[in-house]
Order: sequence, then structure tokens, then C-alpha cells
Amino acid sequence: MIPFLDLRAQYQQIGPELERATLEVLRGTDYVLGAPVADFEDAFAAYCGARECVALNTGTSALHLALLAAGVGPGDEVVTVPMTFVATVAAILYAGATPVFVDIDPKTWTMDPSALEAALTPKTKAIVPVHLHGRLADMDAIMAIGRRHGAWIIEDAAQAHGACRNGVSAGTIGDIGCFSFYPGKNLGAVGEGGAIVTNRADLAETIRCLRDWGRNGKYNHVRHGFNYRMDAIQGAALGVKLRHLDEWTDARRRVAALYAEALSGLDSVQLPAPARGEDHAYHVYAIRTPDRDGIRARLAQVGVSTGIHYPRPVHLQPAYAKLGYGPGQFPVSEAMAAETLSLPIYPELADGTVRQIARAVVQVCQPQRASVA
Repeated sequence: MIPFLDLRAQYQQIGPELERATLEVLRGTDYVLGAPVADFEDAFAAYCGARECVALNTGTSALHLALLAAGVGPGDEVVTVPMTFVATVAAILYAGATPVFVDIDPKTWTMDPSALEAALTPKTKAIVPVHLHGRLADMDAIMAIGRRHGAWIIEDAAQAHGACRNGVSAGTIGDIGCFSFYPGKNLGAVGEGGAIVTNRADLAETIRCLRDWGRNGKYNHVRHGFNYRMDAIQGAALGVKLRHLDEWTDARRRVAALYAEALSGLDSVQLPAPARGEDHAYHVYAIRTPDRDGIRARLAQVGVSTGIHYPRPVHLQPAYAKLGYGPGQFPVSEAMAAETLSLPIYPELADGTVRQIARAVVQVCQPQRASVA
């Protein structure tokens, strides 16, 4: 069975580096924050082209504290998309605000700017575009709308490490960018992890305070804070992996290009829209097809594992029913949830294996065209 994700292959490549970095932390006994985390913060800020990085325990915490640093709270509305992982919306609720949804663009699968302005009200405090699958949202349009209305722009860049547009990296276009380092991400920790990046020192300082129980000095708590600190082993591991991220991103783009070439003739399948420059980091390579579940089952029968990102949009999740949305309100997101199938993509995936997967997709979609090269 070809796995959907193979972290063992990554470990085989960089295992000795990870072990040395981890052992150094264990011997140093500085296990929470400390030098390994501070070093990673400096390196990731430089990588993104940001002035500040604050490392955290999860990507969800990054979103939560970004919203709090922006002053979002009860009575405020935050606009985002329903086609995302639930953490995007959960963080808005953690801040005490009300999530407001807008649909996604049918081509890019990110926030549709043409639907955004109508969703803004005098209560709108922030907009959270999601760089779904690693593709940058239309940030020029979103930023222009947000600035006209005085709204904060907080990027959910949890899947977009390494994506950039016109030389500007994901997470640094808006006011604050939020990243997840869950192990399966393009830049993944060896456990949980997250971070924010920003060019504003005041926002970074607020988030540093909030992540560590609102402290300003030992036992001097000036804010109602949280225990959202990154542990040192994660900082050390991420420092090792960051050195490989550009290489891994290039490999993901190579896999995506091979898929696009091999699958372009399938009438029943919508491929991801072509990337503009380096604006897609391909955390996920998703195709859309009306027979998603049937194709997934047939691919499993021939030894290809797949994923679904995501099978139900947030506005239709039972836990979020109280937000008051129902079926039919966001038709593009709902169609994607029903039709999207994610193919294996990771840097260590060999070209021959990619072509094997593509042949299988062609075979199960259109058996008569199974002779694809």
C-alpha cells in the first residue's frame, strides 16, 4: 500500500540530525522555552522575512493569541471560511467572538473576496483568510477590503510554510500570521507546535506574555494568560527541519507538477488551479470529482491510500450548529466537502511512485485511458 503520508521516510533522511539535537536538549535540561526555542524563533522569523516570531504549543494557540493580541473579544465578529479545519473557528470562539462565514472561490478554494465585503458589519474586528492546502489566498484583495473597514487581517497559514507571492512569505502579508507544526505539516515538529509571525513588536510582546501565564517577570502576572509555551525538544527539532524546508517544498512542487501533467486529461476531475509563481506549498494535493467516495474505495483496492480535507465544512459540524448556519448557505464549500480527494504528496515520494499513483487514478476514473505514461 502506498501511504498517504510517510514520516518514516523523512526520519530516515534526517534522523541523526534530530537525535543529536534532541540529545543536546536532554543533556542541557532546559526543557521549556529556553535557547532551542529562541533559536528557532529567530530562524523562522528570518525564513519568513518577519521581524518577530513567537513559538507556541499548537497552531490553535497561535490563532487564539493572535486574536487576543488584536483586541478581539465578546461582541466582535471575525470573518473566515467554513472550508477549513475546525481549529480556525474554535480559536474565534475561544476569544469570545462570533465567527462569520463567507464561501470560497471555486477555482482557488480559498476565501472568495467577492463575497467578503458583504459579510462585514460594524462589529467586524478581524478577517481570517485560510491558505488552504498551502495555497495563498487572494491577499491583495482581502487586505484592501480589510483596510477599508479597519479590520485586522490574521492569516491562517497552518498549511502554507514556504509559500510566497512576489517575494512575500505566507504569514507576513497581514498583521499576524499563524502556523501549525503538527507532525504531518510541511514543517512539522516531533509532537505539537505552533507559532505566530508579525512585523509589529508590540503584538509579539503581547503574545509572548500571554503564552506564559501573562507574566512580566517571575510571579508578576500582568495579564490573564495561558500555558501555551513550546517545549525545547520541539524547538530543537524544528530548527533541524527548517534547514530542509526549501528542499522539501521544491520536492512537493515537483510531485504536484507530475500529477498535473498526468491527470490533466481527465474530464471528470478538477485539478488544483495552476500556481502563480511560488504561491502554493502543496501541503495537500486535492482533486475534485463527483464520484469521490467510489474513486477512493477503488484506489484503496489497488494499493493507494488517500485522504479527505475536509469531509464536512465547519458550518455543518454538529459542534457548531449553534452558529445558526445550515445546508446550502455555502455551496462551493459544501461541494468541495463532498467531492475533494487528497492524493499522497510528501517530499520523499519518488517520481515513479507518483506516476504509479496517477496511472491508478486514471484507471479508476476512466479505465479505457489507463495507458497513461
